[in-house]
Amino acid sequence: MFPVTEAIDIERLKRFGISRLITITGMGAGDSAGHGGFLFDNMIFAMLLRNVYVDKNRQEAVIRKSDLDWTIIRPSVLNKKAGRGNVRTLTDLSGFHGGAISREDVAKFVLDQVHSDAWRHRSPLITW
Repeated sequence: MFPVTEAIDIERLKRFGISRLITITGMGAGDSAGHGGFLFDNMIFAMLLRNVYVDKNRQEAVIRKSDLDWTIIRPSVLNKKAGRGNVRTLTDLSGFHGGAISREDVAKFVLDQVHSDAWRHRSPLITW
């Protein structure tokens, strides 16, 4: 396990032989900005999360520039409901304006990526 630091240390990961990186940022990071729906985009994001997403965007940029096999997962609004066992994975967000997903389904999706090439070098938004 690596200690949490202010920035992702790509070179350190490579020194330890780590070539696969799966990370979670969130709906609103990168090119998913503005797709959270009115309440999320104009109230929650604007008043509470703006500074957090500056870091998420920086995190995504560092990862994208690396030569690691990366997947950046952007879940919609998390909830504590039971997982449904299926998620929608979106890269074309036209027409998408908010959604929710269980933490259980996010965790399962993340674990599925460990042995999958389906979303390498991509940033899917996942939702129900």
